[in-house]
Amino acid sequence: MRQAYHVQLADLGDHGSRMARLAGDTMRDASRALLEADLALAERVINRDVVLDDMRATTEDVALELLALQSPVASDLRSVVSALWIVADLQRMGTLAIHVAKAARRRHPAAVLPDGIRPVFERMGGVAAHLADRTEVILRTRDIELARQLDGEDSLMDDLHSELFTALMAPDWAYGVQAAVDISLLGRFYERFGDHAVAVSRRVIFLVTGENVGGDTTVYGAPPPEPER
Repeated sequence: MRQAYHVQLADLGDHGSRMARLAGDTMRDASRALLEADLALAERVINRDVVLDDMRATTEDVALELLALQSPVASDLRSVVSALWIVADLQRMGTLAIHVAKAARRRHPAAVLPDGIRPVFERMGGVAAHLADRTEVILRTRDIELARQLDGEDSLMDDLHSELFTALMAPDWAYGVQAAVDISLLGRFYERFGDHAVAVSRRVIFLVTGENVGGDTTVYGAPPPEPER
């Protein structure tokens, strides 16, 4: 029984790293669908919503079973509780990527992004994919030093988000209201994706050390509601 218990604990960690990999791949594909106005790819990304839901549900079922039947304590309890927090953040990362794909689908066959804004989103997509890759490694290896670095790496996403709003508020903005609304929402999706990656890294620090890292690990609120297609 105890051997099976420890196998289940190990599976929780492995499941988290697989889910982080899926969230990262989803954002990569969503960014490509956005930049290339690729409807078929956007649809494939959107269909991953069910997979993300199933992965979160599987982790929650195992975690709740362990809490109910094994009464874990100390580091084992941290592992179980952290897993519940982590999969919620990872699912949200995947959902934010799906919102990006839905924006590409909603405006198809037109491009969502004006040419003058595309470079910012190319960089935001690259940063988001990098943060997801780092998150997968952190979950797989429980590398605390790497986890502590992620907050600083996310600052690049925050800088790009600020750059985007500077462009939106500029007197010479020439792309109209619809483009401004779309770009504001998309920028928010990418920025929150990075925030959730940082939240996961902080959960891992807590899992391994019991330390509550400075800064709130809870990412409050959902992104703004997505316009209907």
